[in-house]
Amino acid sequence: MQPQISPSKTSYKVAVIGAGAAGLVAARELRIEDHQVVVFERNNRIGGVWVYDPTIESDPLGVDPSRTIVHSSLYDSLRTNLPREAMGFRDYPFVVKDVLQRDPRRFPCHREVLHYLEDFTSEFKLSELIRFETEVIHVELLKEEAEGKWIVRSQGKNKNVEDEVYDAVVVCNGHNTKPCVAEIPGIDVWPGKQLHSHNYRVSDPFSNKVVVLIGSSASAVDISREIARVAKEVHISSRSVTNKFLTTNHFHFDYLWLHSMVKSAHEDGSVVFEDGSSVTADFILHCTGYTYDFPFLDSCSIVNVDDNRVGPLYKHVFPPQFAPWISFIGIPWKVVPFPLYELQSKWVARILSGKVSLPSQENMISDMEAFYSKFEAAGGPKRYTHNIVDYQFKYYDLVAAQCGVPLSEEWRNQMLFSTGMRMVAQPETYRDEWEDQILILQAHEDFAQYIPQADIPKTTTTDGCK
Repeated sequence: MQPQISPSKTSYKVAVIGAGAAGLVAARELRIEDHQVVVFERNNRIGGVWVYDPTIESDPLGVDPSRTIVHSSLYDSLRTNLPREAMGFRDYPFVVKDVLQRDPRRFPCHREVLHYLEDFTSEFKLSELIRFETEVIHVELLKEEAEGKWIVRSQGKNKNVEDEVYDAVVVCNGHNTKPCVAEIPGIDVWPGKQLHSHNYRVSDPFSNKVVVLIGSSASAVDISREIARVAKEVHISSRSVTNKFLTTNHFHFDYLWLHSMVKSAHEDGSVVFEDGSSVTADFILHCTGYTYDFPFLDSCSIVNVDDNRVGPLYKHVFPPQFAPWISFIGIPWKVVPFPLYELQSKWVARILSGKVSLPSQENMISDMEAFYSKFEAAGGPKRYTHNIVDYQFKYYDLVAAQCGVPLSEEWRNQMLFSTGMRMVAQPETYRDEWEDQILILQAHEDFAQYIPQADIPKTTTTDGCK
């Protein structure tokens, strides 16, 4: 049984794991609530997944446990697939900065997103909370303590290992590091090369090659278009060949084909699809996502990852047995990440300060089991448990209501919906052509709560990413 929030104690010592977007906003919200915060970041800078690294891992497929791990998953040409107005934190708008070397486009490059996070860190003086080049290697409950505190073991760049005791732990380590790879019969004898999109940076290696790309995510579509400009052929393999996102993309290129799932690979270099067609390929590129990974946790007693379901988690955040003393920010996917992180972080911080409360452990477990049952009855694969695309706005509002903050802005919801429609209908141009100017104006009116209107430069389609 975990201890309850003490009515006489509203400030706790909290460890935050990771200084990406989730860890940064978690640190801010925890400090706003007067908690004592330490952020552990294994890199030498903030930004997490938004820090571009041109190097790739020693195992391009990303499955060899002894490989040299590169934590960046960005490709060089990446631009956001969300407009900056809707993408930013709710009270720190992602507006254009009238500064050299900044990208003024509405759908900017990854470097502009990193600049935004650096601005956020500077604005709220978060660097003083962060221990850079310090990796958390183990977290466990301090069983000897009746108060239920946590031991956090970390290792700094000097390789010294340190154990510290914290009241609470907030896990913000992201989920774009451990690749998930398609299982293909015969792949061991297939002579071609394999790569996971985690290690995709530029299209040059695919010049004049025949490529089989597995996946149908937004990044898969972007990468397939980029490769199609230099490759001899690109064959996209997807569970659904009627996927509108893919079929619209297909119309723009002469050497891009859609197929059903890969059935097998063979020693002669051929790749056979479930529809009976085949192609002799040079590369298989896995755009197949990632597996949640918490190497620092004693998974058997806190959470486990089963077919990419992290559980048990109440509302994708709290393990009922240990709530609220350990929590997870950013588990849901197919979401608008930064506002999600902000709302979840407010929820955690305010629970710890005693301003809001969680249901009992029994009620959290009951709610969670009901959710799992309903999800599975609807035919949802376990691996999609945290895909909340169909109810993301309801989820944002649920969390907002729990922590007593305004619900998601209507302009933001409409902007995200219209962007999604354009993304499907116009994958080549949706980032640079739009018709939701009224929503942009509504966003800027809302931003005036935080930034004077005169200080909000206009977005442009001009490339300013350097």
